[in-house]
Amino acid sequence: MRAGDFDWSDLRFFLAVARAGRLTAAAARLKVEHSTVSRRIAALEVALGAKLFDRRPHGYGLTAAGERLIAAAEGMETLALAAQGEIGGADLGVAGTVRVGAPDGFGTFFLAPRIGALADLHPELDIQLLAMPRLFSLSKREADIAISLSRPKEGRLHARKLTDYRLGLYAARAYLNRHGPIESRASLQRHPFIGYVDDLIYAPELDYVPLVAKDLRVRLKSSSLVAQLTATQAGAGVCVLPCFMADLFRDERPDALVPILPEEVGLTRTFWLLTHTDTRDLARIRVAADFITHLVQNARGQFLSSR
Repeated sequence: MRAGDFDWSDLRFFLAVARAGRLTAAAARLKVEHSTVSRRIAALEVALGAKLFDRRPHGYGLTAAGERLIAAAEGMETLALAAQGEIGGADLGVAGTVRVGAPDGFGTFFLAPRIGALADLHPELDIQLLAMPRLFSLSKREADIAISLSRPKEGRLHARKLTDYRLGLYAARAYLNRHGPIESRASLQRHPFIGYVDDLIYAPELDYVPLVAKDLRVRLKSSSLVAQLTATQAGAGVCVLPCFMADLFRDERPDALVPILPEEVGLTRTFWLLTHTDTRDLARIRVAADFITHLVQNARGQFLSSR
């Protein structure tokens, strides 16, 4: 290819690498071989007469020319997505892939058991559920829909409040049988706590152990809320857990979860559903977002349960 022979479709590969930072990750997202991505990027650089990426130890970073190109490329992507939504969406119905990013607790214990119904309603829709303890960048297309603990203050994002939810203290029945009941906040200091790894807390709303009582001993830490719950069931200590999760494990078994000081210790947080302004009106994203909203609204009593 000579300089000036510009292929518009190469911009799709450029955006994928810019967002993923790696050829292999971009190739996986585009469902092509990584050699294809490399070839298309090289062709684009020749056509533009500029180097777009620097190879770095941890992947690909944009050069100054790449930084200038990305705004134009995203603008073209926005127009293409708008055309798809206005023209293709009406004719093709709900089809394609929708990726939902959610905190691991919400994604695992609430969405996963229910989201299959969305696939049943729309057989041509492919659903990807990323239940992970992290934030998801919609501008980088890491997800089409993100469930967040906070409302964004900037960016081209649309936020929809799903629900408030309650959290409380829990321990396994077997743990309390061994150590005796916990009857005051002061006595909490004598018990090992389970919580998040401090430098891996991805949202300030999760830094709630200091709100329970001062000088608590957090003996076991995990970046995963699901792992924290599992450790609590195993009798490793006391943990702050969302009530909608803990209530699933309240029975007479030794690993059943028992609420501690429910009248004294309670927290409230909020789930938000985020979509990107450029893509929120696409049929597949709109339908999935409405489906999740409907699920949460119908289960609001579970989220607001205070044990």
